[in-house]
Amino acid sequence: MIPHASPRETVLGILWMVTSGLCFVAVIGLVRYLGDTLPPAESAFIRYAVGLVFFVPYFLKIPRKTFNRSNVWKYILRGMVHSLAVICWFFAMTKLVVAEVTAIGYLTPVFVTIGAVIFFREKASYWRALAFFIAFVGVIVILRPGFQEFNLGRGSQLLATFFFAGSYLITKNLTQSEDSTVIVAMLSLFVTLFLAPFALAVWVHPPLYSVLTLSVVAFFATAGHFAMTKSIALAPLVVIQPITFLQLVWSVLLGFFLFDDKIDAFVIIGAALIILSITIISYRDGKRKNHN
Repeated sequence: MIPHASPRETVLGILWMVTSGLCFVAVIGLVRYLGDTLPPAESAFIRYAVGLVFFVPYFLKIPRKTFNRSNVWKYILRGMVHSLAVICWFFAMTKLVVAEVTAIGYLTPVFVTIGAVIFFREKASYWRALAFFIAFVGVIVILRPGFQEFNLGRGSQLLATFFFAGSYLITKNLTQSEDSTVIVAMLSLFVTLFLAPFALAVWVHPPLYSVLTLSVVAFFATAGHFAMTKSIALAPLVVIQPITFLQLVWSVLLGFFLFDDKIDAFVIIGAALIILSITIISYRDGKRKNHN
């Protein structure tokens, strides 16, 4: 957390998170546009390989003072976890509408909070228990087991949120001692390395337009990760986390106007419940820190 963030740092943190959200919505739209023209692992690999190219000049003259070698194992672990997340996410994007992917993705902050309790030994209050229950109800409303098929797309996105939460927690730990550029650069490096064998196992010849589209995806995704890391470093999570809720609005509009997605009332209601749970956690954590 950032216990003594100044008003200026807090505003900058919010602006960075808004920028991050817009970048990730652009990524969602582009990946949805590609569809299943390539295997998910190959699409993810090309996206990260292109993103890695952006950092070649940085790696050639990486400032030693900005890189803590003792954190290498954390970068490796984050690379492994994030690789699994992006494979699951790319697959889900080929099976679900944009709004549903985004709505289920809101479980990531809930998993982050659970991870904070387990790994950082943060207090598990009754309010957090209530928030987790509300989030669970939200997921049930979205998935509606017994009323609609629980397909691989939904299962894949659920797994993606779990793995992304792990990556998020490691990022928060790294921001305490590492520069945001180093964190994003190392993510590109290790995710590319870990995705390579998965991509080679299912490799097909990619059309030029797919490579170009994934290159643009790489640009927006890299910019989104950089903005998110800057936001996390500047402002408390309880302040910036609710900003991510705007992604659902943008995703619904994107799917409706560009891909003719139907607006599913159950997805919106379920997402609202998950957002309510995150809001409860953020509000109660904010009050607790103000009293400390």
